[in-house]
Amino acid sequence: MESFASAPPGLQRLFEECQRVYLDQKNPLQVSTILKFWLGGNDVLDYITMYDNRGDPTRNIPPHWHYVSFGLSDLHGDGRVHIPEPSVDLEFRSGMGFELTFRLLKGNEQRPPTWPANLLQDLARYVFNTGNRFCVGDNIPWLKKSLDNSNSKILHMLIAEDAQLRRTETPFGWVDFCQIVGVTSEELDQASRWNGKGVLNLLKNNPTTGGEFLITDMKRSKSVFELFPESLRELEDDLEREGSDLVGVNAEFTFREFPGISIKEEVKTDDYCEDPPMDASREFVSMKAEEFSPFSSSMSTSNSLSMSGPIDTKPVTGHTVPLGGIEFTLAPYAAKFLVLAIKDRIRHGRHFTFKSS
Repeated sequence: MESFASAPPGLQRLFEECQRVYLDQKNPLQVSTILKFWLGGNDVLDYITMYDNRGDPTRNIPPHWHYVSFGLSDLHGDGRVHIPEPSVDLEFRSGMGFELTFRLLKGNEQRPPTWPANLLQDLARYVFNTGNRFCVGDNIPWLKKSLDNSNSKILHMLIAEDAQLRRTETPFGWVDFCQIVGVTSEELDQASRWNGKGVLNLLKNNPTTGGEFLITDMKRSKSVFELFPESLRELEDDLEREGSDLVGVNAEFTFREFPGISIKEEVKTDDYCEDPPMDASREFVSMKAEEFSPFSSSMSTSNSLSMSGPIDTKPVTGHTVPLGGIEFTLAPYAAKFLVLAIKDRIRHGRHFTFKSS
C-alpha cells in the first residue's frame, strides 16, 4: 500500500478511514491495477485492499475477509478519471460518491481468495460504462454460474451500508462505502418484489445468513426463507398491507400502438384533478433481456439500475388523442414484474414504471 505521504489526497482519506477500523494492519494485502484506467487500462479500480477481520465472538461475528475498493470515488481530484461535480451545496460527492466493499466468511485458507477482487472490478466497470450509481437496497442479478463461478447457491447480490466503514469526507467530496452481499435466487426475487432493505434486515437477524455484518458465506445452501419460514409469512403480510417499495424496473421491451377513433377533445385546466403525490421510494432492480448480460461491455443503459422518480402532475392543456390499445413485448424475466406490479403496487394505488431505451 502507498504510504500516506505519497498517496493522492482522496486516497489518503480513505486509507485513514480503513486504518480507523484496522489499526493493527499497516500493510494489508492489496491488488493494484498495473495499467491504470486513465492510461487506457480496462480495470477501473486503482486498488482493492483485503483486510483480515477477526470478528467478535461476543456478537456472533465470525472471522472473515474484508475487501475494500479504491477508484469509484475521486482519488486524485485533477480530472484524470472523474470530472469534478458542480454543486451549490456545501456537501458534494466525490466521483461516483461511493466505494464498494465485500465481506467473505473465512474457510481454512491462510490468504484471502482473489475472486472477490475480480467481482468488485466487474461491478465498478459496469458503473463506469453506464454511469449508474449503486445505492443501499439495490438488487443485482448476476448472470454467471455463481459469484465465485462455483456450484454455490449464492448467485446474486444486494447492496447494504458497510457495517464499519463510515461516510468519509475527502478534499473532493463525500464517499459512502456500499457493501456487496451475496444472496440466493429466492432472496433476490423477494427483495425485488418487496424491498432490498427489508430482506437485508432479515439476513442480519441470524449469523447463519450473514448476521450483523452481513458476511457472505458461499457454502450457504438455504435461503433465509427456507431456514426461517416465518420470515416469508411476515413478508407476505407486509405486502398485503402496504404493498411493494419497488417503484420501477429497467427492461428491454417493445410496444406497438393500436390507433383509436380520431377524436380530439379539449382538456380544461379548471376540470383537471391532480393525482395524489407519487411514491419516490428508492428501491430498484436491474432488469435484462435474456440475450443481454448486465455486466457486459455491450450492455445498454436500458438494462442498468435507475430510479423511477415522481411523475410530473402539473395540469395538462391542449389536445389528447385516445389510443385503441398498446401491445407490449417484454423479456420473460421482466414480464413477471408486470404481474407483481399490478398485485403489489397498482392495487395499493401506487405507481410503477417500466423504462427502456
